[in-house]
Amino acid sequence: MRRIAIALAATIVAATPAAAEYLVKEVGSFHVGGHTETLSGLPSKEIVFSPGAPPIKVDPNGEFEVEQMYVQFVKQAAPKSKLPLLLWHGGGLSGVTWETKPDGKPGWQQFFLNAGFDVYVSDAVERGRASWARYPEIFKSEPFFRPKKEAWELFRIGPSYEVGGKREAFEGEQFPIEAFDQFAKQGIPRWATNDAATQKAYDALVQKVCPCIVLVHSQGGNFGFTAALNAPDKVKALITIEPSGAPDPAKADAAKLKGVPHLIVWGDFLDKVPVWSKLAVNPTKWGQAVAAAGGKVDTFELPKMGIKGNTHMMMMDRNSDDVARLVNDWIGKQGLSN
Repeated sequence: MRRIAIALAATIVAATPAAAEYLVKEVGSFHVGGHTETLSGLPSKEIVFSPGAPPIKVDPNGEFEVEQMYVQFVKQAAPKSKLPLLLWHGGGLSGVTWETKPDGKPGWQQFFLNAGFDVYVSDAVERGRASWARYPEIFKSEPFFRPKKEAWELFRIGPSYEVGGKREAFEGEQFPIEAFDQFAKQGIPRWATNDAATQKAYDALVQKVCPCIVLVHSQGGNFGFTAALNAPDKVKALITIEPSGAPDPAKADAAKLKGVPHLIVWGDFLDKVPVWSKLAVNPTKWGQAVAAAGGKVDTFELPKMGIKGNTHMMMMDRNSDDVARLVNDWIGKQGLSN
């Protein structure tokens, strides 16, 4: 597995302009995956839907569509790349990860549209417009929620967060901390029991819209690695931004991915948050297994490349365009930009 050190200045020379003109052919959305579930035996109740309305009897029994994924797309009239780019979010988040950044500046959805890709942004099973299902009747556990302290510390914005008090940031970190509260509004309840349904929906998405390039973040890492394993003819490249999980090389055939170039990107301060040394282990092992099987796996460790201060949410950091340029340049070197 190769570890790449590229001078930022050299990258910027070949960078895609921050703004570009392109003609949008279509903006749309769809749901993919999921199935019908039937519930029975649950008690009815009377609910007032809106103030001043009479109570209406609500029956929670019947058929429901569950475990589907929501996908929004922007297609260009003349994309530079023949392959669309699929952006998959991490845990407790949704496709908003890739849209306008919390500080109001354009995010990676806009960057890669400017770079010439059709872009698909999804809300995975249980998140955002994908919708929930009843639990424990369908989802087998209750949801859990991420407090702001966890986001601040786990995402490596800073070493400590006092509830109602001081927030200490890492020196030189790139996240716009004045927009942290805005970022926290993006948090979505998540379940720990829906991975199989989520993988199934991602696989259905790949079958529907690919061949493609898949770019994933955090919890999305394992889903991306597995989606490539399940459809190596459809996933033409896989980019993982700080993946938090990966397949077990003893249980999955890494040789299937010899023809799928991989990029793994790590930010800064990993040594300052001990859990990250554990989270990085399995993705690193999986990358090594793919490389040992003859695949191409590149790793960008941003601080070693002269790009310092990036948090786990590097697509929202102040220098997010610099990171996106590195990714876009890597895609170009795989011959997939046109």
